[in-house]
Amino acid sequence: MASEAVYSVWAVPPEDVAARCSNLMTALRSEFGGPHFEPHITVVGAIKLTPNDALTKLRSACQALRPFHVTVDRVAAGTFFYQCVYLLLRPDPHLLQTSAHCCTHFGYANSTPYMPHLSLLYGDLRDEEKRKAQERANALDDALGGLTFQITRLALYKTDTEDKTLKSWEKIAECTLTPNN
Repeated sequence: MASEAVYSVWAVPPEDVAARCSNLMTALRSEFGGPHFEPHITVVGAIKLTPNDALTKLRSACQALRPFHVTVDRVAAGTFFYQCVYLLLRPDPHLLQTSAHCCTHFGYANSTPYMPHLSLLYGDLRDEEKRKAQERANALDDALGGLTFQITRLALYKTDTEDKTLKSWEKIAECTLTPNN
């Protein structure tokens, strides 16, 4: 039997938004440290599966999904490594339904209510540093609040959450969400 690994499902922002976020993420990392990662919105958190099972579940989940829009609320800071500084997203029903749909397909149970966000910086910063990083993010790009963009792709990533360098994280597959015809 194939060995299990930890996987996550990410909503992938469009290229222009990803580039904008990447530039901001690079600037924040140069000042505050932290590992490099691709811009994404986690739809299904870390879950242990075999590679085949993870791929099958992704493809199955994507079949019923359509593209949807997300809107940035503001730059915010969280309380742990993987939610250090992020773009808090408005809880749009389509985004919430997409996460719930995928979580059901993957058999993933959230331990906390789903909080849609796009992380800008991972790290264990003190509150004062997080506040400075938030301010820096707003200074570097003051037009993030209210930014709306369409999600047309979901990706399956191998994400060993014990690896805080993220060097082992890799994209396994991606599916394109097709509009209703």
